[in-house]
This record gives sequence, structure tokens and C-alpha cells, in this order.
Amino acid sequence: MEDLGAPSSYLALQPGPPVYSSDGEQLGKVDHVLADHEVDVFDGLVLDTSVLPGGQRFVDAEQIEEIFERGVLLKLDR
Repeated sequence: MEDLGAPSSYLALQPGPPVYSSDGEQLGKVDHVLADHEVDVFDGLVLDTSVLPGGQRFVDAEQIEEIFERGVLLKLDR
């Protein structure tokens, strides 16, 4: 797993950074964040797992270990 940088927030998370399982395997890339910014509620994120259409998967906020500047680490293994 590459250096993901300093810890960050869902507020700064943009599309594109890699998403890793707890055992270090890249599962996909961030497609978009699901949140209600007005009340500061983070619901989770959608990751793109394929270069083809239809590869989107939802990751609940409770399944996210930490968000970094250049990636996301999940609590789940592959």
C-alpha cells in the first residue's frame, strides 16, 4: 500500500483516491461521498471497482477505518 498522507476528512475527499481493504489490497477508487454537509452527517462513500460501467459499490461510514489525504482505509478485509 502506498503512502496515503496525513489523516483527513470526508469534507476534503474528492473522486479518484484509492480505497484499500484492511489487509492492504486496493479495492477501487473513490467515486463520490454520500453526506449531508448542512448538518455534518457522513453516510459513506461510493467506490468504483471497475474500469467498466456498473462497478460501483457502497461503503457505509461505519466500515471506514480512516480517511487520508491520498486514500481511504476500510475496516473490512477483501
